[in-house]
Amino acid sequence: MREVSGSQDGFGGDLRFGETGPGAGLRGADKICATIAEKSLPGAGSKTWRAFLSATAGEDGKQVNAIDRIGEGPWYDRLGRLVANEKAELLNTRPSKADAAIMNDLPNEDGVPNHQPDPAQPEVDNHDTLTGSNPQGQLQGANATCKDWTAKTGDRSEGTPQVGHSWPRGTGGGPGGGLNFAHWITTHNAPGCAPGVNLVDSGGPAPGSNTVGGGGGYGGIYCFALTP
Repeated sequence: MREVSGSQDGFGGDLRFGETGPGAGLRGADKICATIAEKSLPGAGSKTWRAFLSATAGEDGKQVNAIDRIGEGPWYDRLGRLVANEKAELLNTRPSKADAAIMNDLPNEDGVPNHQPDPAQPEVDNHDTLTGSNPQGQLQGANATCKDWTAKTGDRSEGTPQVGHSWPRGTGGGPGGGLNFAHWITTHNAPGCAPGVNLVDSGGPAPGSNTVGGGGGYGGIYCFALTP
């Protein structure tokens, strides 16, 4: 994401990537997915890619739910390991039938555990992944999408984007339920939509933080191809 954005802070909540008009944030995010896929495996960018993102309005002005964007499965990672056969398996705290090697550490575009993208370096705290979605993969709310993935000033009027955890940050729970810090789709809101990267385990965002990475991440997104 940093390389493609041309910034060490990444894209933030603005994923338009040169797209304009209604639905530009989603279309741009899909282009980002295709661009990154091509960098990882030449030829893979020609597949039809969809970012797992919800929005209040797509090209037709209607609500868009991430779960409706990604086809019916099955889905595999870069190394051919199963992520899920169908949507019912995806819609769990962790994909229920995923290969054991990746279930609790969903890999990046190279098939490398997101928790430790450089095997020669220590683990990093980059669990937060933008989705704008609730546990059913549907729109979390109007303030959860950085103005449908077009905003990045960090002003609270843009909302605070909903994130899931690519690897479990903890179990959460407690009296009354509480947060489920293991959920890959939805856990909490990032502190803001501004670009920003935080890879240090700091126990949460720093006071005053307004970035997509403030709680531990780099503004990453999940990418699905409509065909394996």
